[in-house]
Amino acid sequence: MPMKKAVRPSLPLAFYLLLAILLAMAPVVYLISFSGYASVRQGLEADTGVLQDQTEYSIALAMRLLGAGKKLLDDTLDNEMREGFVPFVAEYERAGGDPGAMDLARVKEDLGGRMDLYIINEDGIIEYTTHIPELGYDFRNIPDFYDRITDIRLSGAFSADRVVVDLTTGERRKYAYLPSPDRRYLLELGLLDPEFLQQREELSYADAVDEVVKSDPHVSTIRIFDFRGERIAGEAHPDDERRVALARQAYREQTRLEAEDTARGEVIRYIYIDRADSDHASDTSMVVEVAYNAKVVEEKIAGMFSRHIRTLFIGIFLIAALSLIAVRSLTRPMRTLVEDVDAIAGGDLDRHIQVGGCDEFAHLSESVSVMVASLKETLQKLQDSERALIRHNETLEDEIQERTAALDESDRMASLLLDIMGHDIGGANNIANIYSDLLLSDLEGTPEAEHLRKAKAGLAKSIEIVHNVNTIRHIGERSEAFKAVDLDRVIRDEIERAPTSRITCSGTTASVLADDLLPEVFSNLIGNAVKFGGPEVWITIQVEECDDEVLVSIEDTGPGIPDTVRPRLFDRLARGGGGASGSGLGLYICRTLIARYGGRMWAESREGGGTVVRFTLRKAREGGAP
Repeated sequence: MPMKKAVRPSLPLAFYLLLAILLAMAPVVYLISFSGYASVRQGLEADTGVLQDQTEYSIALAMRLLGAGKKLLDDTLDNEMREGFVPFVAEYERAGGDPGAMDLARVKEDLGGRMDLYIINEDGIIEYTTHIPELGYDFRNIPDFYDRITDIRLSGAFSADRVVVDLTTGERRKYAYLPSPDRRYLLELGLLDPEFLQQREELSYADAVDEVVKSDPHVSTIRIFDFRGERIAGEAHPDDERRVALARQAYREQTRLEAEDTARGEVIRYIYIDRADSDHASDTSMVVEVAYNAKVVEEKIAGMFSRHIRTLFIGIFLIAALSLIAVRSLTRPMRTLVEDVDAIAGGDLDRHIQVGGCDEFAHLSESVSVMVASLKETLQKLQDSERALIRHNETLEDEIQERTAALDESDRMASLLLDIMGHDIGGANNIANIYSDLLLSDLEGTPEAEHLRKAKAGLAKSIEIVHNVNTIRHIGERSEAFKAVDLDRVIRDEIERAPTSRITCSGTTASVLADDLLPEVFSNLIGNAVKFGGPEVWITIQVEECDDEVLVSIEDTGPGIPDTVRPRLFDRLARGGGGASGSGLGLYICRTLIARYGGRMWAESREGGGTVVRFTLRKAREGGAP
C-alpha cells in the first residue's frame, strides 16, 4: 500500500521561531511592566483596607458610646421599677403564692397603668400576665436569656434590665425582675413610657452611622440589626432574606462575616458589636452591616491596568521586529535541508545530504544521513519478518484444525456420558425406587421402615439431579424459535401434578413466548415451596399483565429465605439452609429458562412470613410474534 504524503503545515518555520522568541520574551516584558502595576495596586488596596478598618472601628466606637448613653438613661428608671414590685409582691403573698388567685389587673391600675405584670414559671414560660400577646411565651427559645433569668430567680435579688423590644408587639419597654418570696416564680414588670422613649430615641443610631457614611466615600449603606435580625437603623433591601440570615449568623457566632453582591458591585461586612454586661439580663449586642462600593476601587485599578497593557504591547512589538531579522538568517540552511529530506521521502534513499551553516546544522545533516541508513536496514528486516509471519500463519491453520477436531471428539464423548447418565442411571434409579416402594409396604410398622424411607429420599434426590442435568442439557441444545404458549394452561397442568391441594391461582388469558420447557419453571418453584414449607404450606399464583409483558408471582407461607442465602439464591449449586435442601440446580434452571425467554426473575420476603418469587415473560401477539 503506498504511503500517504504528510500534510505540511501552512506556516513556515520562521513564524514558529518568531513566536517562540516572543513567548520567551513576553514574560520578561510582562514582569517589568506589571511590577510597577502590582506595586501601585497593592498600595491602593492597602490604603482602602486601612480606611475600611478605620471606618469599622469608628462604627463600633460610636455604637458603644451611644449604647452607654442609652444605658445611663435607662438606669434612671430603676428606682421606679423597684418601687413597682412592692404592691406586686404584696398581692402574691395575699394570694398565698398562687398566681392564679392574684388580681394582676388591679395591681396594674395601682401602678398607674404604665406597667404590665408578668409571672414566669421555673420553665421560663410566661404563665400569667396583663400583656396578653406575650402570654405563654417560652424564654427557652432564647437559651442565654433563660439562663440569666433563672439565676435571678434563684438569687432572690432585684434586677433591672435595659429598654428592649417586646418580642411579640415590637414595642420598646423598660423591664425589671424580682423573684417571688418562695422563689418558685420570677416576677417581671414592663414599663411602657412614650415620653421617656421619645427622649431616648433622640440618641439615634441612624444619625451616628450617617456621619460615618459621609467620612468614607467607599461606604454606600450602613444598617444595624438586633439579635433577632430586626433592623434598628437603615432601609429595607430586596435581598434582605439572605442579608438578615448573615446578620443572625454573625450575632450567633459573635464574629465578623463578609459577603459579595455582584449585581450591585458591593462588598458587605457584618460586624458584631458586643454590648452584653453582667448587670442586665437582656443582651443588647448588635450587628452592623456595612456595604462598600467596590466599583470605585475597581475603576482606579482598571485605569492602571489599561496603561500597563499599552506599555506591554509596545515592548512586544519592538521585540518582534528585531526577532524577525534574526529568524530569517537562521532558517536559510534549514530550507536547504528540507529540500533534501523531501527527496528522500519521495523514495531517493541514496541521496547525499550536505548542509552549510553553523555546526548545529552540519551535525543535523549527519544525523539525517545516519537515520536514512538505519531506515534502509529496518525496511529489510520488516520484509524478512513478513515472510516468516506468512509461513507461521500457514502452520497455525493446521494446528487449529487439529485442535478443533479434538474438541469435537471431546464434545461427542461428553454427550455420550450425559446420555448414559440420563438413560441408564435414570432407569436404574427408577427401578430401585419401585422396589423400595414394594419393600416399604412390607416393612411398614417396623424399625427398618425409617431407614428405607431415608434411602428413598436419597433416590429421589438422585432422580431430581438426573432430571435437572437433562433439563440444562436441553436448554443448551435447543435453538428453535419460541412460540405462543397458553400460560393459564401450563399453570393449571402443574397445579394438578403438584403434591398438595393448597394452591390458588388468579388465572390469566395471556399467551407468552416460550417453549415446551416452560412447565419446568412452575414445577420447580411449586416443588420448592412444598419441600421447604411442608404439607401445611399455602401457595398463591398471581399473573399481572403489564404492557408487553406479564408478571408472575408465586407466594408461599413457608419459613422464608435467610438473608445470607438470598444474594446467591439463583446461582448454580446454591442450596438453602436446613435438611430439606435439594441439588442446588432447580432455581438455577428456572432463572436460566426465564432469561432465555427474555424475562427477569427475583425473590422477595413475603409480609407475614414466607417467600415471593417473581418473574416476567414476554407477551405473544397473534401469530406468536413478540
